[in-house]
Amino acid sequence: MKKSIVGRFISYYKPYRWTLFLDLFCAAVIGLAGVIFPVILRSLTGRVFLMPDTTEMMRQLWIYAGVLLVLYIVQALATYYMATYGHIMGARMETDMRDDLFTHMEKLSFSFFDKTNTGQMMSRLISDLADVTELAHHGPENIFIAAVKMVGAFIVLFLIHLPTTLVLLTVTILMFIFTLIQRKKMQRTFMENRRRIADVNAVVMDSLSGIRTVQSYSNEEIEAEKFDQGNKRFLESKIDNYLVMGEYQSVNGFMQGMMYLAVILVGGLYVARGELLAADIILYVLYISMFLDPIKMLVNFTEQFQKGMTGFQRMVEILETEPEVQDRPDAIEMGVLDGDIEFSDVNFRYNEDEPVLENIRVSISSGSTVALVGPSGAGKSTFVSLIPRFYDVSSGQVTVDGVDVRDMTLKSLRANIGVVQQDVYIFNSSVRNNIAYGRPGATDEDIVAAAQDANIHDFIMTLPQGYDTMMGERGVRFSGGQKQRISIARVFLKNPPILILDEATSSLDNESELFIQSSLDKLSRDRTTLVIAHRLSTIKSADNILVLTEEGIVEQGTHESLLAAEGVYAYLYHLQFLNKADDVDPDLGANQREPGFI
Repeated sequence: MKKSIVGRFISYYKPYRWTLFLDLFCAAVIGLAGVIFPVILRSLTGRVFLMPDTTEMMRQLWIYAGVLLVLYIVQALATYYMATYGHIMGARMETDMRDDLFTHMEKLSFSFFDKTNTGQMMSRLISDLADVTELAHHGPENIFIAAVKMVGAFIVLFLIHLPTTLVLLTVTILMFIFTLIQRKKMQRTFMENRRRIADVNAVVMDSLSGIRTVQSYSNEEIEAEKFDQGNKRFLESKIDNYLVMGEYQSVNGFMQGMMYLAVILVGGLYVARGELLAADIILYVLYISMFLDPIKMLVNFTEQFQKGMTGFQRMVEILETEPEVQDRPDAIEMGVLDGDIEFSDVNFRYNEDEPVLENIRVSISSGSTVALVGPSGAGKSTFVSLIPRFYDVSSGQVTVDGVDVRDMTLKSLRANIGVVQQDVYIFNSSVRNNIAYGRPGATDEDIVAAAQDANIHDFIMTLPQGYDTMMGERGVRFSGGQKQRISIARVFLKNPPILILDEATSSLDNESELFIQSSLDKLSRDRTTLVIAHRLSTIKSADNILVLTEEGIVEQGTHESLLAAEGVYAYLYHLQFLNKADDVDPDLGANQREPGFI
């Protein structure tokens, strides 16, 4: 059973319960100190200052001064603890929440990220949790201080004069009722604020990540307009929020004024009757301020609570999102696999009404090279993504060495698979760290050997800091071919028995492709290799070529046998080579094929 949002929030206090206990103890001390001061002042004005004996009055005055001094020292120490260790506790809780959220994000399936904007996820991870620190720290202590002050003040005032105190209590209850009514409005506006600022973050991330594309197309004004629209929508949500808060604070301010008016009228009436002293009215006025402080605290807490819990709730929404692909309870920890792969009656669809692969049956022998060609949208990338379980089959099964991949632990399965993609991701770190990502903890000798195998070592040695050269965000300081070879070096370092090459050379020029292809040929040696081909020249030596269309695998065989069959593959091959169109993309739609080629 899932915890409530508040219950889940409270659970983060558990590692810091002693800090919380001391923080609340200090809050109680501060609250009691606030209650005691007006009592001392009433005693001074109503008794000590009226003493006829000056010597006795001064003696009493020094006693009260000493008590107040001790009180203020204790209050200062309590305030110091709350202001330092209380804040540290809140910051640590925020850190724990952010760790939990990021760890969970890393486990979510590809299907989740297919539908989710990265900028919005960053907003939940960073800005949404910013208010949680203040809530975690100030929330409990503000409630505690407010409760101690309010209860203490009511007890003192009840003992002095019940009727006047009941009038104050009535106004206070009305204020709390109004606060509860406004709470839902504030929750709605704060939630909308979070959504709108997440949209703004998404626009900023897209625009800045693609700044070279933006500037190359001179689309700065278009991006500025998109940002302006999102920014204005965020402004609208802020205005809506301020309208609700303005209504809330103005009505509370009016009710606070009613407290003073009630004490003056009701208290004055009882003074006229001789049932109250003027000093008692002064005490009531002081305690109204004491009432107002907790009420202001509670008003601020309500705003703080809505902000903090809104961010926390958005975090919990992600935490409660279950990965579609995860380990079964009895999943097997696999060792090094041989690499025999089999697709048995595999069907896959991203959505119920959008089948991508249907009735796929194919066997891939260990150590063989299998190429996939066909039109865009035929499911080539989806096909290879089912092996490392980036997605799970809708029906049927994919096995490696006779074991269903769903029966293996994800970590042990993926440890046996290396992927080289068209779009290489380079981390904003050194060349060494980017290569070592393939096998964290690898020795420098292993990293250099992997770079040599990938034909990138000589280039690295020409860099100012060699392997310690920073590559920049997304590898901005390196060419496409250089980044691709870094990616290949990662896989050499990982040394997996199964290799997936997902259009690894499609975005490179001919010279870079020759360099990369040499590295890939070396990499695929003695491994089960699946190649998604952009240029058919790279797959002529494949042991088996699968031709995928929307109808499934329509052809398979060697390069020579498929040419002899004069089907789809032969058409694509002749299109590229007989017409000398080496750079034509073979991912052609069905409407681009000649009659008879399906």
